[in-house]
Amino acid sequence: MSGHSHWQTIRRKKEANDAKRGAVFTKVAREIVIAVREGGGGDPESNIRLRMVLDKARSLGMPRDNIDRAIRRGTGEDKDDAEITEITYEGYGPNGVAIMIDVVTDNRNRAIAAVRHALSRAGGSIASPGSVAWQFNRKGAIHVPASVDFDTLFEAAVEAGAEDVIQGEDEDDHIVYTDPTDLHAVSSHLKEMNIPVDEANLVLVPQNEVSLDEKSAVQVLKLISSLEELDDVTQVFSNLEMSDEVMSAFEAAMA
Repeated sequence: MSGHSHWQTIRRKKEANDAKRGAVFTKVAREIVIAVREGGGGDPESNIRLRMVLDKARSLGMPRDNIDRAIRRGTGEDKDDAEITEITYEGYGPNGVAIMIDVVTDNRNRAIAAVRHALSRAGGSIASPGSVAWQFNRKGAIHVPASVDFDTLFEAAVEAGAEDVIQGEDEDDHIVYTDPTDLHAVSSHLKEMNIPVDEANLVLVPQNEVSLDEKSAVQVLKLISSLEELDDVTQVFSNLEMSDEVMSAFEAAMA
């Protein structure tokens, strides 16, 4: 799973760069609206999902006014004609790689058209509901800097009820996996133990990964990258095996 950790490191660096231009704030604002509506209101103390999104917003330097406006929109205090909807699209990439695409949008037609275009341009396609989702399990994922001693992290994570801990390599994060319902409790415990947390969110973990040759794998990663750049897409998951060689080739291709 170290390749997936490396991919998340790349994604966070890109988000940080986008945040400097404000390009990512619209996406995060929509996530806040959904978190308020679906997670139980605008109080982060009682709404765990909102608390996680707010942590992300603050880490990206999102202005407080933007955050407050999104919360008010979620609670209905600020009226807006455009309804924000959360959708997960299922698809196939090149060589039949399974792909799950999380979307938060105020325009379903625009979102599906953009996703379908990105997939078809790369030789993939939209899949029917349920045909891809069964290949993934929903998990909580906590990213901890690789500089943290792994044994210390492992002990603290297991004590908090984590399901698994994956050791990062070089600059890649360690990843702590939890049951979705335990994500906040485990993340909070790590922070109480003075273990820094870079990110904590819900992810889809493939039950089995598909290994492709380097050229084909890079093609899939370029597709995932292009999907993540779409305005309505928040996260993309696949069952592609991301080896160190593949990640290095991808970074070289995008340089």
